[in-house]
Amino acid sequence: MTAAPVWSVDPRTGKQREQVAHEATAEEVDRAVRGAHAARAALADRTVRAALLRTAADLLDEAGEHVIEAADAETALGPVRLTGELARTTAQLRAFAEVVDEGAFLDVRIDHADADRTPPWPDLRRWKVPLGVVAVYSASNFPLAFSVPGGDTASALAAGCPVVVKAHPDHPATSELCASVLRRAAAEVGLPEDVVNLVHGFEAGVELVRHPLVSAAGFTGSIRGGRALFDAAAARPTPIPFHGELGSLNPVVITEAAAAERAEQIGAGLASSMTLGEGQFCTKPGFVLAPAGEPGDRLVKSLTTAVSETEPGVMLDHRMRDAFVAGVRARAALPGVDAPVTPGAGGEHTVSAGFLTVPAELLATEGAHDLLLEECFGPVTVVARYTSPDEITSVLSRLPGNLTATLQLADEPDGFEPGAAELLAALTPLAGRVLVNGWPTGVAVAPAQHHGGPYPATTSTSTSVGATAIERWLRPVSYQSTPAALLPPELRDDNPLDLPRRVDGRPEN
Repeated sequence: MTAAPVWSVDPRTGKQREQVAHEATAEEVDRAVRGAHAARAALADRTVRAALLRTAADLLDEAGEHVIEAADAETALGPVRLTGELARTTAQLRAFAEVVDEGAFLDVRIDHADADRTPPWPDLRRWKVPLGVVAVYSASNFPLAFSVPGGDTASALAAGCPVVVKAHPDHPATSELCASVLRRAAAEVGLPEDVVNLVHGFEAGVELVRHPLVSAAGFTGSIRGGRALFDAAAARPTPIPFHGELGSLNPVVITEAAAAERAEQIGAGLASSMTLGEGQFCTKPGFVLAPAGEPGDRLVKSLTTAVSETEPGVMLDHRMRDAFVAGVRARAALPGVDAPVTPGAGGEHTVSAGFLTVPAELLATEGAHDLLLEECFGPVTVVARYTSPDEITSVLSRLPGNLTATLQLADEPDGFEPGAAELLAALTPLAGRVLVNGWPTGVAVAPAQHHGGPYPATTSTSTSVGATAIERWLRPVSYQSTPAALLPPELRDDNPLDLPRRVDGRPEN
């Protein structure tokens, strides 16, 4: 039986561009995983790992023109956006190289034997070791930063884990190009190329998460697809960690005082955030609680003006376009829902941005309007108009988990308006990142970043962005009463690698 071809498709026309690969068979998935598994020992040297990450970043920069051209042809995201995404991607790789160099991620802790304690302490030495082969499932909306050379791959390699990436069908040619760059980087620093492998196809993705030599998985995509893989990972004879980013409404609460103070600014900012990248960012603000009354009316007017000026755009593929058109049509048809700017089809291959409004009271209890509390991928948001603080609280209590939650407050002289602390407290259980007087699109690659949240935003408590994303691919091990000659250098008393460590409960350096 001939393997199904994998085509690169132009989302601007819906036409096939070229065949770039074929869907991997079960035997090819097995070969890719076994190749990665065999490369584990080669990644043990932290110096080589850091060199791999930096070399990969350098080679991606060198190939930047071709990478951006390929990604734009398959995603229609545009050279400007993709140039920024490539810079973010290479910055991630270099940032994880610094994490590897520093070594704090190993979390080395040494407690010397203490016979005077009750009960006595033995000599204990703890650090973290890599899990093994990591399966990475690429995202549709970030063909670089959350795909083959993206944060999951970078953090896994930094941890010492080889990766097998399942390419996203929306950008297979870009995936092939980036995988070849990463494999070339491995060869240049003396590592086996199989520290990074690539497979295509839906069935290949299922085979990958079930493979007995795969030790963990990272996924960015839909709730439906992510939940199926999550369940498969849990149903294995040996379950594995599955770090999935599945979907997010990213609610925004705008206080009446904030709307009264700067309705026009907030409306324009919301429009910019919700339409950025055709509304295909995972942190798009998809649900907004705004006040009824004159301040809220001014905000809605500003939002109407800004969204109306947005040109129709191309989504990542026609399947997503059709789902967006159907989704907004179903939401707009609900009783009590208005569309100041009607979202939907902008043309044969495009979509038009818009937004819906609804009285918040219709969402305060379970009912026919629950669809408005589900993510609609694309350039649309729902503005629920509240009449009291109690309505805000009631609606927030019904929201699922999110990547972000945003609070727009008035600029009071003492720094916060009455009730702000209570609203912040109400938003905190809903999201992994809480913003005040900002917009959630744009996720800084910083050590303190957290890109995750309660289910269904993510299936774990970890982040996929920032230095601590490396923790997903590590597990702790303690050695007890082990002779120094048998210990890894990182755990020996003389600290030959000069690592940051805690010894007998205190920082050593």
